[in-house]
Amino acid sequence: MTAYVLRRIALTVPILLGVSIVTFVITAATGSPFNSLQFNPRVKPQDIQNIKHNLGLDKPVSERYFIWLSHIVRGDLGLSLQTYTPVRDRILNVMPNTLLLSGSSILLAFLIALPLGIYAATHRNSIFDRIASTTAVAGFAIPTVWLGLMLIILFAVKFQQWGLPALPVGGVRNLRGNGGHWDRLVHLILPVTALTIPQIAVWISWIRSSMLEVIRQDYIRTAQSKGLRQRSILYAHGFRNALLPLVTLLGLSIPDVFGGSLVVENVFAYPGMGRLTVDSVGNKDYTMVMGTTLFFAVLVIVGNLVADILYVALDPRIKLD
Repeated sequence: MTAYVLRRIALTVPILLGVSIVTFVITAATGSPFNSLQFNPRVKPQDIQNIKHNLGLDKPVSERYFIWLSHIVRGDLGLSLQTYTPVRDRILNVMPNTLLLSGSSILLAFLIALPLGIYAATHRNSIFDRIASTTAVAGFAIPTVWLGLMLIILFAVKFQQWGLPALPVGGVRNLRGNGGHWDRLVHLILPVTALTIPQIAVWISWIRSSMLEVIRQDYIRTAQSKGLRQRSILYAHGFRNALLPLVTLLGLSIPDVFGGSLVVENVFAYPGMGRLTVDSVGNKDYTMVMGTTLFFAVLVIVGNLVADILYVALDPRIKLD
């Protein structure tokens, strides 16, 4: 297992290198972040050239890339062009918020979709199965930004008009005081809901399809002929084999969750990596954009590595070599 993990880690090096090249080239193609200064009458052209020279922006793109890469290898992501603070520190300050939001979304989606998907599979073509399938398609088709806005209108605006307790729609805690973990949990309800609903739709469809394939196998019929209880057959024999494709789905859903966090964090003013990335793009803070992109790439790679390890652990038929 150790050798397998080391080989997978070694394979991440060219992936991260490719991500860094693409990110740097696209960022460089957008132009200098200081081009807008030429329209400021208080800034002289020579001052703009001095700023570019001090930051190394007057050098060729290839040379700038290797200089930036040499700093990345040493763990230095550079300084933010907007706040002149270390990029790494700003990312590490908000990354726990994104991990909490994304992790809660994946866990909650799995816990909700698991019993619904199994019940829909064992009651195929029933009313519940048709409702679950239709709802799953609708949930997957709903845009995350629209869903977030509807949640704000309903649970914040309308609830307040109706005299009901309204849910907070921004931040991670109440600025007027420290409400502890409960305050943090309340602030997570709406963004986690907006990020979870599309994931539930995907998980229900996959769990239903996977269970339908498993319960038709010969070993399930053999267990039924032996007189085993239906619950024991489904969970002890069927679900473990149906779980294998779901582990693959877990690895595939991680990029979707992080992509959804870009939208959700901005809709709900949630201070995470997604909002930091969007704000940096708007402010042309290129060093911050490249830093957050690399961090997202690392998180996705680590998530897929964990999914691969779980796949091997659950299925002994898979050989590590």
